[in-house]
Amino acid sequence: MGKRNSQRKSAAMFDSDDDSSVTSSSTARSDFMSVSGAEDVQFVQDSLLDQALDALDEKRGSTREKALSSIIDAFNSNMQHEFVEKKFATLLHQCLASIKKGTKKASAKEIALASHAIGCLALTVGCGDNAREIFEESIRHLDESLTSRIDVSKTPSLLECLAIITFIGGIDQEETERSMDMMWRIINPKLGSNVVAVKPSASLIANVVSAWSFLLSTVSNLKLNSKNWQNSISYLSSLLDKEDRSVRIAAGEALALIFEIGVIDKFSAQPDSASDTTQEGSKPLESYIFLQGLKGKVLNQCKKLSMEAGGKGSAKKDLNSQRNLFRDILDFFEYGYYPDISMKIGGDSLQTSSWSEMIQLNFIKHFLGGGFVKHMQENEFLHDVFGFSPKRKYLNNNEHKMSGGEKRMFKSPNSVLNKARTQLLNKQRILSEGKNFGHYAVGMVDEDA
Repeated sequence: MGKRNSQRKSAAMFDSDDDSSVTSSSTARSDFMSVSGAEDVQFVQDSLLDQALDALDEKRGSTREKALSSIIDAFNSNMQHEFVEKKFATLLHQCLASIKKGTKKASAKEIALASHAIGCLALTVGCGDNAREIFEESIRHLDESLTSRIDVSKTPSLLECLAIITFIGGIDQEETERSMDMMWRIINPKLGSNVVAVKPSASLIANVVSAWSFLLSTVSNLKLNSKNWQNSISYLSSLLDKEDRSVRIAAGEALALIFEIGVIDKFSAQPDSASDTTQEGSKPLESYIFLQGLKGKVLNQCKKLSMEAGGKGSAKKDLNSQRNLFRDILDFFEYGYYPDISMKIGGDSLQTSSWSEMIQLNFIKHFLGGGFVKHMQENEFLHDVFGFSPKRKYLNNNEHKMSGGEKRMFKSPNSVLNKARTQLLNKQRILSEGKNFGHYAVGMVDEDA
């Protein structure tokens, strides 16, 4: 009974869009305690996270969506280690319940939010048993949801979640390759069974290629045969001719990475006798010649894209990014120069010096969004991944600078915190009025006596 009452209160907090529920928030801000120190912020966040977790049990989908959004904001604002230590399994299985077929009548938005929350959870726990559990418990449900074509708006978040949990919780190369194959089937359905061929949108292709490249950057020696490599490189080369710049950029990065990990060198090192064949039946020399020809074609495409004058593709703001990227790819193909990228994170600088590092950094930055800097400063798993040691991990102990997510949670008039304050003040006022009425009634009885 007590848990149900708690869930009702949590639902009320995440359920209302009515501004009347926060009319006294400005008064509450002055009458109630102000959130200033890091400990106060963390205490309130823990309370809000508990209530958001309870709200995931609610029947109304919009309530669950708001609760998931609050959970994601909290994970972006701070490293929620204490909360995860206590509620890891509950949060994981509540999110999976939103993704599983038929468990809840979840909207595409709820599935996308639940997928993102699982990815945030994986990044918070880092490598270890919990990350392994996330991977094992989630992988089948993600595959089923990706295969379902009811609403493709959920697909980017599902792809990102699959990429993140495999990156952290996958323990061998076979698991990584399996996840990559799941991604590839979305835009190349003939590779899978029971998949209805649907022409993918440009944004979906870019999302798939980016997630696929992110996982490719983690493997040292893929077991794909030369025929598969020929097909993959041919397909990616064809994407360089597409209208959409985001597709061309994603394909260019993937191709640079393929050549960085030495695919062509792998086949050139094999026997080149006319009688020798690989296990899949193709001759190594023929494969090498074909791949070299593909590389030459890609090189010419990159030259054109590095000098593009504009007009091809609708996203003109990406033109400079495209030119710079393909100039870097040309330098790599022609002279072996790797991209040298420096990124400011707080007061520190993070540098990458390979396509693998650059792709990993860009993918995680995109996934975390506004939480990227916070995680890069305090997430030890990411420190290990990028060899990054921030000089100033934490602010002064007496100072807590709010992130954008925290400002939305604590400062906004419509924030769940202000709703909680308003509800508490209303409760206190009702109790106070009841107490005063009690005193008044007692006084009247005494006078009559």
